[in-house]
Amino acid sequence: GPMRNIQQFTGADITGVTINQYQVRVANQYCAQKGIDQQCRSIQGDFQKLAEKFEPESFDAAYAIEATCHSPDRRVCFKGINHCLKKGGLFAAYDWVVLPERGYDSNDPDHVRVKEGIEVGNGLPTLATTQEIVSALEDSGFEVVDVFDANKDVHSGHQIPWYYTLHGSFTLKGFRMTRLGRICTHTLVSTLEFLRIAPQGSVRVSSLLNATALDLVEGGKNELFTPSLFFVARKK
Repeated sequence: GPMRNIQQFTGADITGVTINQYQVRVANQYCAQKGIDQQCRSIQGDFQKLAEKFEPESFDAAYAIEATCHSPDRRVCFKGINHCLKKGGLFAAYDWVVLPERGYDSNDPDHVRVKEGIEVGNGLPTLATTQEIVSALEDSGFEVVDVFDANKDVHSGHQIPWYYTLHGSFTLKGFRMTRLGRICTHTLVSTLEFLRIAPQGSVRVSSLLNATALDLVEGGKNELFTPSLFFVARKK
């Protein structure tokens, strides 16, 4: 994934942290297969407790890709990252946020429905706003160098919307995400579960994921939400 690509392009020594031991094992296997396991490794850890895992000022830089949106308290997570960085070290990340600056209204029931659907389907706590991300970084000892939505021109004629593959189209690749394709998938999963080929609960999971995809598309179309808030912050 990104960790191996970054290592191969830059030659950096990278340590990845994930709470899931299975992901640690698989990631390290891939690193070994690429012959970069001496420069690139994953370890099991909680990103809410980084100070327990690493000595102060252990790293030159840090990055996160659509990960800190899963933090129940970003200030705790960001303070842990700050603890690990040397003074002046940079922290870059992509995060998921709602966009009140482009139309999201917390008093609009439909907007809240979309937001909560995205949260439930992706295992997220409450989605933050851009300003809340900036405030959390500043409260955690960072100076925000840059922050912007990498999908701010999502509906430009020169862009393919980030939600395009979730929207579906009547092509070989896109059919499964159309309304008819979803019905076919639901029918197939229901049949497999009834025949006990698929495990019990498969239909419920399939329905949840389909509902979440619809919420993501609606959030993207109406610019209520972006999965691509990019920021760079420097440790003070």
